[in-house]
Amino acid sequence: MKLHYLLAGALLATAGTAFAQDHAGAPGMEKDGILVDHKGMTLYTYDKDDDGKSMCNDKCAENWPPLKAEHGAKPMGEWTIITRNDGSMQWAYDGDPLYTYAKDAKAGDRTGDGKADGDWDIAEP
Repeated sequence: MKLHYLLAGALLATAGTAFAQDHAGAPGMEKDGILVDHKGMTLYTYDKDDDGKSMCNDKCAENWPPLKAEHGAKPMGEWTIITRNDGSMQWAYDGDPLYTYAKDAKAGDRTGDGKADGDWDIAEP
């Protein structure tokens, strides 16, 4: 009986490790057809961004915090990194810089979709 528990525990540990490795280093993931960060917060794109350049700076970036890329982060697949005006790094997906919305209070909130006359959209894979 103890062997069954040990084997079950080992399987669960291995599955958890495999999941962590699959997503290690990725800035976010797909959930329910949209992109979210690791906290489950909805990610958005801004229609005024152009050619992999963020046009959301200063006050805009306070309301729409950029999905920051840490020093040493590496692009992977559709996930790329852009340099912002202030020199910081930001994640982009398929060339579109990604943001969260300051008024989204909890994981799963999508209150930023369509804001600013439709310039803000939920990021989709």
